[in-house]
Amino acid sequence: MTASTTRRTTAAKSRIAAAGAIAVAGAMLLTACGDQTGGGKKDTAASADTNKAPLFDQLPKTIQDKGVVKVGSDIAYAPVEFKDASGKTAGIDPDLADALGKQLGVKFEFENGTFDTLVTGLRAKRYDIAMSAMTDTKDRQNGVEDGKKVGEGVDFVDYYTAGVSIYTQKGKTQGIKDWADLCGKKIVVQRATVSEDLANDQAKKCPAGKKLAIEKFDNDQQAQVRLRSGGADAGSSDSPIAAYAVKTSGGGNDFELVGETVESAPYGIAVAKDNKQLSSALQAAMNAIIKNGEYAKVLAKWGAESGAVTEAKLNGGS
Repeated sequence: MTASTTRRTTAAKSRIAAAGAIAVAGAMLLTACGDQTGGGKKDTAASADTNKAPLFDQLPKTIQDKGVVKVGSDIAYAPVEFKDASGKTAGIDPDLADALGKQLGVKFEFENGTFDTLVTGLRAKRYDIAMSAMTDTKDRQNGVEDGKKVGEGVDFVDYYTAGVSIYTQKGKTQGIKDWADLCGKKIVVQRATVSEDLANDQAKKCPAGKKLAIEKFDNDQQAQVRLRSGGADAGSSDSPIAAYAVKTSGGGNDFELVGETVESAPYGIAVAKDNKQLSSALQAAMNAIIKNGEYAKVLAKWGAESGAVTEAKLNGGS
């Protein structure tokens, strides 16, 4: 998933001056040269007072003090987020996060995790947000998985529109044109994605004797490897990811898209329900970069213009 944005900032530790004559000498030095101690609380206050980013004041105080937004992300989903040849985190989401950071005056620090654990990590406060090509759905908003309530749910700041695509080995489509054609075949998907949901739904519809086999992986790259090796008949991913794989894998010789894109829905930045101020700040920042053109530049860089939105909405998924 989609130039590293993970420059880490750490708060300076407060220092305690020694007693007696050393303290007096220190005080004289500070009078002459200004405070050189870098005390944590003073630095934090100074940065809050002097931060000139247009939307810094809209952030929660805890984020202002840290100067960092911790981002949970499955960094194996090109072109949205992935590790480039040098090992740096690259792609649509990191580039958008850089642009958001300029508006908010903080850094976005990406931390890698498997997709199906990101919301759990958000609930456990390991991350401030999850930004990982995550489809905004009512179930995720309400904390529902497989029809069961599993948590409080999250809020989404929507920033892109994507569908779901099927792809096969190039030249080996086997007549697959839609989901119904997968009956009697094997598909590879990433676990906890809309592709998995669609595959599970289709499997229930397949007639006796034509079972749809589903193989699930922790990340999309593993699924692609399986399909590329001939271990499955088809794969499914979000439309920009499938299109990128078709274009780049094997120089464009490994895969081809089949059928139509379905289930068009928004990607959203996931934020804990109890962090409304952060959701609001992110929404304002996303709308700012849409307006100033930075958003369009990022999508153009990655050939993802088709999913552009004109406004960042809150919980726009269905």
